[in-house]
Amino acid sequence: MKRINIVGTSGSGKTTVGRMLAAKLGFPYLEMDAMFWKPNWQQSTDEEFFLKLEHALSQETWVLDGNYNRTAPIKWASVDTVIWVDYSFARTLYQAVKRAFIRSVSKQELWNKAGNVETFSKSFFSKGSVILWTLKTYKSNRIRYTEMFNDPKYSHIKLVRVTSPKMAKLFVNSLHT
Repeated sequence: MKRINIVGTSGSGKTTVGRMLAAKLGFPYLEMDAMFWKPNWQQSTDEEFFLKLEHALSQETWVLDGNYNRTAPIKWASVDTVIWVDYSFARTLYQAVKRAFIRSVSKQELWNKAGNVETFSKSFFSKGSVILWTLKTYKSNRIRYTEMFNDPKYSHIKLVRVTSPKMAKLFVNSLHT
């Protein structure tokens, strides 16, 4: 395991698992949201985003946190392991709500000091709400990743599915550095 992509629905725990794994292995931790979002919540163009991603993935080892389905040809060109954080719907929604609330209250700045902070109204009452995104994408993500894990064209990739925080910790702790 040298090039690892952590995937899962927003709020599932990708960042927690990714950071834990990167720390255990001593690999760079790369967050796709940090590459995508510019100051004031401006989105990168695909050209900008793909270039940043290609540059970041040129390293020998990495733990990449993020889905962004349109980037699969780039990130999976050299990935050797995909870890799917697939916690229950209730757990994922709880974590998404808790994270949004904490970030809204703390005004925690996200991703590269770009000035992006989550607000209570954006997190809970807007069309761009991360909670709404979690609700909308949970089922479709489970279908997509289940199909991917069963697709022979990905047989060259080690596919790991973790279904609880305890299982994720056991997996990470079982790795030898």
